[in-house]
Order: sequence, then structure tokens, then C-alpha cells
Amino acid sequence: MRARRNARARTRVRHVGLLAKGDAVPGDALQHQAHADAIVARAAVQLRGVLQALAAVIDPFPAFPGAFFSYGIEVPLDDVPNTYGCVVLGEDGALHELRLGLDVADAAEGDPAGLRAEERVPLEELPPALFVLYAHRAVQAAVTYLEGGAGGR
Repeated sequence: MRARRNARARTRVRHVGLLAKGDAVPGDALQHQAHADAIVARAAVQLRGVLQALAAVIDPFPAFPGAFFSYGIEVPLDDVPNTYGCVVLGEDGALHELRLGLDVADAAEGDPAGLRAEERVPLEELPPALFVLYAHRAVQAAVTYLEGGAGGR
């Protein structure tokens, strides 16, 4: 029984193209890396489509909490690598870094809304593996919003 189970496990590992113990051939490692990169790139393309489809059904798109002029759903990234600050899913279905601040050059005008500096910077240059991570979180946040969860209707 145990031998049959081990044989099935080895077959499954070989079937998906992963290295099993003793299977490594020096040139194969680069092929596996290329295969993994292709899988991640394909996932990134598909997730872009999912994000655009989700954004298209969110109407009206929510204003970002605390922002005067910006719309977006915050992508929770507390437990993942993030060097971009506040990442949001925009109404265009893309990921953006939302930068909020004050424009002190307009302080003389006295209009509080005029002091507000809000900028959404598209995150177009994310490496595919990082994009997949961020996009998956964005899908989760958009679905939560659509279902009326935190920050939802």
C-alpha cells in the first residue's frame, strides 16, 4: 500500500514538471525557471483582465476614505513586501499608488481643498510575480466591496 502511494506521489510530481529528488539535470534548472516565469507572466495577464472586469461592475466607484478627489479600493498589503505606500485598485482596473499630501504653495489662497495634493501613480512596472501577489489581494478587496463588506455599500 505504501509503495503504491509513493509511486502516485512521484507520478504527480513528474506530471506537473517539477523536480523530484534525483531528477535534476544541470540544464533542466533553467528550463524550470523559464517555465515558472511563463506561468507567472500568464497569471499576471489573466489577473489584469479579472481586475478590469471587477472594476467595470463597481458603479459608482467608491471615493477613497480621507481623499477629496481620488477614487479607489485599498489593497491590503500589511503582510507582504510593499515599497509603494498605499496601493489602490482604480476605476480603470489598474493598480495605483495613492499619494496624499498638502500643497503648501497654494496655502495663500485659503481654500482647504486647494491645499490638498492627491496623486494616483500607476504601478505599471511591477515585476510579474509581485503584480500577481498585489492583484490577487486587489481581487479579494474588490469582491469584499461588492459583497458589501468593509467599506462596501
